[in-house]
Amino acid sequence: MMAALTRQGNDMTTHSPPEAAVSVAANGTPLISGAVLAAAILTTGLVAGVFWIFSNTIMPGLRHTDDRTFVGAFQSIDKAIINPWFMLAFFGALILTGLAAALHLSGDRRSLLPWLGAAFVLYLIAVIITMAVNVPLNDTIKAAGDPARIGDLAAVRQHFNEAKWSAWNLVRTLTSTAAFGCLIGAAMLHRSAR
Repeated sequence: MMAALTRQGNDMTTHSPPEAAVSVAANGTPLISGAVLAAAILTTGLVAGVFWIFSNTIMPGLRHTDDRTFVGAFQSIDKAIINPWFMLAFFGALILTGLAAALHLSGDRRSLLPWLGAAFVLYLIAVIITMAVNVPLNDTIKAAGDPARIGDLAAVRQHFNEAKWSAWNLVRTLTSTAAFGCLIGAAMLHRSAR
């Protein structure tokens, strides 16, 4: 007769009582919660990296360009970033972090909740900043139309408010990076709780 062993070493045969099956299901949860946590770390890290590259490279590089280049390049970047892969990572990070927290609500896994809660709040701040500040500013430059047909490119660039966009991007870079760090802290606790 084939038997399976639970983590506690209990013999589980096909004739085991139902509570033994519940024990096995509960012990399998760390695998699921660990996978969700890993996915939250991955997506949050990817998005924090995107924000960081804008703060560190893209915006400083564009700052030194003429108005036509700035408007055209920013419009192209904005168009390119709205793609399924980025959207999956951007919104997935928030959903996966929330799901990871929900999967750690019971028993000995509750010790991860402060880390997961902090990560969720920090990343939520980045999402709110994106939707309330950066996207509306992106939309203003996009609404200006084709740079070849814009009469006053300097006015479009000034109306876009490069300094405001960059300042708020720095804030969302810091909050998403801090969320990433909190998720790594949660992962370290998750691993030691085994």
